[in-house]
Amino acid sequence: MSTPTRRSEIRRRRTRTAKISQLRKRYTTAKTDAERSKLTDKLKKVSLGLTVEHFTQTIKARKTS
Repeated sequence: MSTPTRRSEIRRRRTRTAKISQLRKRYTTAKTDAERSKLTDKLKKVSLGLTVEHFTQTIKARKTS
């Protein structure tokens, strides 16, 4: 099994970051709790290491800034 190349790692990381920022925007505009729960489920699929608490905490921090 070969090691992953640096370019593919960077591409994967950039795609993940873009998807998470997209989910953040959709989460802030979500009107119901059902929509928010769907978005958090998608978040869990995209990034296993990112917790929902940290995800919402960064959104709250951006609103106050």
